[in-house]
Amino acid sequence: MAEQTTVTGNVPANAQADNSYENDSSYGDELSSYSSSLTSSVFDYRHENGRRYHKYRDGSYLLPNDESENDRLDMFHELCLQLLDHQLYLAPIQNPQRVIDLGTGTGIWAIDFADEHPDAEVIGCDLSPIQPTLVPPNLKFFVDDIESEWAEENNPFDFIHARYLTGSIRDFERLIEQCYRSVKPGGWVEFQDWDVYPNSPDGSVDGTWFRQYYDEVSGAFEEAGYDVRPGIKLEQWFKDAGFVNIHVEKFIVPHGVWPKDKHLKKLGAWNQAQGEASGFESVALAILTRYKKWTKEEVLVLAAKARADGRKSEIHPMFDFYVVYGQRPEN
Repeated sequence: MAEQTTVTGNVPANAQADNSYENDSSYGDELSSYSSSLTSSVFDYRHENGRRYHKYRDGSYLLPNDESENDRLDMFHELCLQLLDHQLYLAPIQNPQRVIDLGTGTGIWAIDFADEHPDAEVIGCDLSPIQPTLVPPNLKFFVDDIESEWAEENNPFDFIHARYLTGSIRDFERLIEQCYRSVKPGGWVEFQDWDVYPNSPDGSVDGTWFRQYYDEVSGAFEEAGYDVRPGIKLEQWFKDAGFVNIHVEKFIVPHGVWPKDKHLKKLGAWNQAQGEASGFESVALAILTRYKKWTKEEVLVLAAKARADGRKSEIHPMFDFYVVYGQRPEN
């Protein structure tokens, strides 16, 4: 099969600020419980700076796994649904029989997918057992480290999905190569991820605390060996792994409700909501206190200043979000 790389973009020309908005959106609670036959060590969480973290493979993932963070992740799920026109994925899969969601988090994507595809065996894999108990009968959750060696070559998947792994993976290239080996010939792999460095159509984010927050936090993650800009590199990693029929879609996601365009305004509201639902704090706490020796109080001050900047109508942050999928050749 000849390789076909398709790149499309929906960068809007109407990303202009609307100075007459009211930020009064409200958001409900989501999933937060889990029970299984896992060993007790998996539930021996790490508690630090008032937040809860995974203990299995301690330190591999630097964001919390407590209820506040789980609510934020479910808000992010809604943001993605709004972004993709209520589609869970863009890859042209047909009648999938075996599917895995890497870094499933609260499991909300896997639950929705299992509901949509009741004939498929769906697996959600994560370091933390934070997924709900009541799930579709065709869905199972497992606790494991997706950066460990896989053993799926003899039982491959039809579809492998990964979303929002930025800042949690040290070797994306190796992970994507493992996906290639673990998907059936003709099967599809889709990654959805960020370029977390903010930009703005008018330069208004430059010199702000919002910018400084991302400079400090992203820089610390990079120094610790984590990639925080995987979105812009996914296409090349897919090519290097051997995928064909690669498709790249780049989306613009504002922060805040400053755009005039109604769709961008809605995306910006959801993005701001997931950021303010302890997002600024949860992303920064562990990386800055463990690796850069900041105090908890210093991190909270930086997060508060960035949050305040994100609410200002004269500051117009935007982020790039990428959806990249590719197919393993039939032969």
